[in-house]
Amino acid sequence: MRVIVTGGAGFIGSHLVERLLGGGHEVACLDNFDAYYDPGLKRENLLPALASPRFRLVEGDIRDAGALEQALATGGEALVHLAARPGVRPSLEQPEVYARINVEGTISVLEGARRHGIRRVVFASSSSVYGRSPDIPFREDGSRLLPASPYGASKLAAEHFCEVFHHLSRVPVTCLRFFTVYGPRQRPDMAVHRFTRLIEDGIPIPVYGDGTMRRDYTYVDDVVDGIVRAIDRADGYSVYNLGNAETVTLAELVAALERALGKSAAIEHRPPPPGDVPVTCASIERSAAQLGYAPRVKIEEGVRRFVEWFRARRAAAHRPNPEPAGAGEV
Repeated sequence: MRVIVTGGAGFIGSHLVERLLGGGHEVACLDNFDAYYDPGLKRENLLPALASPRFRLVEGDIRDAGALEQALATGGEALVHLAARPGVRPSLEQPEVYARINVEGTISVLEGARRHGIRRVVFASSSSVYGRSPDIPFREDGSRLLPASPYGASKLAAEHFCEVFHHLSRVPVTCLRFFTVYGPRQRPDMAVHRFTRLIEDGIPIPVYGDGTMRRDYTYVDDVVDGIVRAIDRADGYSVYNLGNAETVTLAELVAALERALGKSAAIEHRPPPPGDVPVTCASIERSAAQLGYAPRVKIEEGVRRFVEWFRARRAAAHRPNPEPAGAGEV
């Protein structure tokens, strides 16, 4: 199968690209290496994929017609649209940027898929579409959608365009609502990565509120498994939660990191910021029944794996390069 992945150099995207290549598929990746965080980290993410003859990288923005055409030029059986401007809190400062990238960019990708005869589309949505909904756990067809941030609103608007696109083109579209994904290569600004770095370096960590805020943390391997299953299931327009179906308080997350690092955290309490919600929790009954989705990695194990990756990467980054051999040396 030939698969196009937008945002394939990012955290989730690079793991997906490797899984697809490992399964024998051909993969074309479109990524603009946006400076939202260090583009060098994203280039590092792709090093394993670049070694494969079945991988093709196109550098460009999803809103750039030329780059999009280049990525889609060879066609494909499936397109996984992961490219987006992430982040709840930054979206409060730049709502128009989120509308342009996450909504207008998604429309461009969908139209490109139609022109090139792509047979199925998988769109990466977010638990942020539920926002302030009091209906816990969040169910795809039974919970109110009340985004609390421009980021959440942009993802919900993109879902609506996906549904309209399917209605008009009859191309199967699957929207996947991700719940706080973490693991190796996670963005440096996200809680697990940021807290690990600060605790390791003996710097106080900022804890918003009283530590009772709850999140449904989902390990990246489980999410990638859900994406692959969604690619294989092409049927109409569908929406699925990809979460762990368990909540972890902020205080419990910090405690798990302390155990994995073998260090105590210094905590700075701060007031809850606007845009944050008190709890996210996925119902995964639909994704389990229809996709066979079954998350396996619990928070304690996932945090341990993350810390192991973090320390190994930091050690490699600080390892001195060997001196080049001089004349006459072997």
